[in-house]
Amino acid sequence: MRIMGVAMNQGRRAALVLAAGVVSGSIFWGIMAATGVSAVLSRYAQALIVLKILGGLYLLYLALKAGRAALTPEHRVSQQTGNQPASVATLYKHGLLMHLTNPKAILAWIALMTLGLGSEASPHTVVTILAGCAVLSVTIFCGYALVFSTAPMVGLYRRARRWIEGTLTLFFGFAGLKLLLSRT
Repeated sequence: MRIMGVAMNQGRRAALVLAAGVVSGSIFWGIMAATGVSAVLSRYAQALIVLKILGGLYLLYLALKAGRAALTPEHRVSQQTGNQPASVATLYKHGLLMHLTNPKAILAWIALMTLGLGSEASPHTVVTILAGCAVLSVTIFCGYALVFSTAPMVGLYRRARRWIEGTLTLFFGFAGLKLLLSRT
């Protein structure tokens, strides 16, 4: 959802950079799962707990930012549009952190690699699965950036900005609290 919000608010380039960070995080966890590193990580409950806390706090931070945006009156938003948007490095870092601190991403990759790779999988099979997942990741996340940065979507965003940001606030807040309060 963050990619969609960035696409509608900051444009295509910003959303594609954020998506690149998310894709990089996904590929990172895919490589870790394929090499068995994430399986080792999952056996150390403390490491997953730390990731879960970091991920939950980061989602609450995103909820706070979206909440502030939802409460910003229209006349102040139009004044702020002259402000410098987030840098490429900042956007990329946000996308990367969003995915790296998501313990569900780790567990999904472990499950995927466990199902997709048998105990005797060849390196070719590992590379094929990773490449296929990378293509899917790029297609989905960059697709969000492209679709939600089109003129009709940007127009919709401008008309419904406060509702969209309010929804993002609830979504990120709920997800952050769920991560922080979950026992697993």
